[in-house]
Amino acid sequence: MHTTPTPADRTGPLLPRQDRKPPDTDWIRGTGACPLEHPDPRRAAQAAAAENLLRCWVRETGVRAPEDDILCLPLPASGTALLVPVLYWSPTGLHRFGLPYLADAPDPAPYVDAVLLAALLGREHARPAGPALPPAGDVTDLVSRVADSVRRVTAFVTERRLRTEDHPDLFLAAEQALVLGHPLHPDPKSRDGLSDAEALHYSPESRGSFPLHWMAVAPALLATDSAWTEHGRPVTAPGLTARLAGPGLPLPDGYAALPVHPWQLRQIRHRPEAAALLDAGLLRDLGGHGDPWHPTSSVRTVHRTGAPAMLKLSLGLRITNSRRENLRKELHRGVEVHRLLRTGLSQRWRAAHPGFDIVRDPAWLGVDGPAGDPVPGLDVVIRHNPFRPHEDVTCVAGLLAPHPRPGGRTASRLAGILTGLAARTGRPSAAVAAEWFLRYLEHVVRPVLWLDGEAGIALEAHQQNTLLLLDPDGWPAGARYRDNQGYYFRESRRAGLDALLPGIGERSDTFVPDEVTDERFTYYLGINNVFGLIGAMGSQRLADERLLLAAFRRFLAGISTGPARTRSTLPARLLDAPVLRCKANLLTRLHGLDELVGPVATQSVYVTLANPLHP
Repeated sequence: MHTTPTPADRTGPLLPRQDRKPPDTDWIRGTGACPLEHPDPRRAAQAAAAENLLRCWVRETGVRAPEDDILCLPLPASGTALLVPVLYWSPTGLHRFGLPYLADAPDPAPYVDAVLLAALLGREHARPAGPALPPAGDVTDLVSRVADSVRRVTAFVTERRLRTEDHPDLFLAAEQALVLGHPLHPDPKSRDGLSDAEALHYSPESRGSFPLHWMAVAPALLATDSAWTEHGRPVTAPGLTARLAGPGLPLPDGYAALPVHPWQLRQIRHRPEAAALLDAGLLRDLGGHGDPWHPTSSVRTVHRTGAPAMLKLSLGLRITNSRRENLRKELHRGVEVHRLLRTGLSQRWRAAHPGFDIVRDPAWLGVDGPAGDPVPGLDVVIRHNPFRPHEDVTCVAGLLAPHPRPGGRTASRLAGILTGLAARTGRPSAAVAAEWFLRYLEHVVRPVLWLDGEAGIALEAHQQNTLLLLDPDGWPAGARYRDNQGYYFRESRRAGLDALLPGIGERSDTFVPDEVTDERFTYYLGINNVFGLIGAMGSQRLADERLLLAAFRRFLAGISTGPARTRSTLPARLLDAPVLRCKANLLTRLHGLDELVGPVATQSVYVTLANPLHP
């Protein structure tokens, strides 16, 4: 389980073996081809899901590059093996695969769909894992989640091929672009408990929208904090929610307006603690109200063009690896970080890197029961909305994601940007891609390393949490980080941070041992973000991954020396470590771990993989 993969030496396209024709791969072969290009939306979704599972398996079990164009994966628990056409082998792990087939299947070989593939791979790990991990869960959970994800992607692809118009708000359009989701997750679009009818309204991929449900909270039960200010004056969280609700909300005197996701309300009504408060009139159901809000890429965070705030709602759906109900410590963390930045840290950071900032979470509301304990499932974060509709800001994951279009065509937005830049400038496409990548490192990676080095704060800056600002030509021009969950305060820097903000971390549980911080920071910024970008550019035939890795190596070496060098330990770690620790989403799923539950060090499964930057 903790074996070490070895990066392949080659990165070009591979042709299938001629002695046996793999099933249904002609449509995917070619420069930059994508699973979404299959004319049948269901087959396209199956192929995309199978690729995800295979990428996870290769990374998490240490599979080496094949000698020829077919990857053989033994399945001893099933007494067979999988043969997988390799279309592109990526040094950073974003491989391209054709549909797999069983080694002992008769000719012509029928392909193995994603659901069967999940069952076969899950069966290989359905045995005790040793003292470091809980026993592997029931494989049927993985299989059902993969099937659900495939079904939902099929619907999203079908809808996107019929409707081409994106939302005029550029931020929201980018948030709705993640049709496939995380390319190294086994079931990125599974939403257990969400009906098909609900999905139309509550899913960003279907461009859904809905009015929020509102509840009135008696003052004796209201839990809240706010560091929100306007023109230097403090604004309370209830004042903000009343404004966001708009006119006509029948709010009783003295009660606070609490926004709730409509799906969540159905769950809350059946929970004994909340039901008792409703019966007692301490919570009052005010019904749906106000203009519609739009789900963003996280599903539970909603956005409305022109509103001063976004709302991060509690949502008990299982999305990727967790149920998405806000935890009280996360609410404290968001306000705490906002206050910390206002001590002067933000001014120093912006002086060094004026194009980077954090999207703040400076206020929240929740409900405490009569005994003073939080009532789960009702906490809501009030997040700044700093983006105007015409500002070209996009989460990196959406920028790299393939977009299905009418006629089965697909391409990522980044591919369109780089193609356009090459055409307008008359420069070779490889040179344009390399310059774009270097500008990305300056606008995204360097500022994040500054914060770690100067303050001891590592950001969980994976691609979905990283928002890239683009200039009118499509070049990186700045960046923002978002997520009140994803801060790691280094234990070694506790005294300095406490001097800036006394009592920091007492309620937010944000201080983490340095060795755990290093592991998480390496994965989120190094592997997920930058290696993921390199892999996307390589697998889409936009650039040679080996050249981008060399450029990243030079960037890290430069930032480690000279007068502007960072005090962060990450550059040296990425340059010198022969192996890196990497989150394993498939194994995390198989072992039934919820990444929002328990200590940070044990919330996910991590494996060891070879460092593609190491000689």
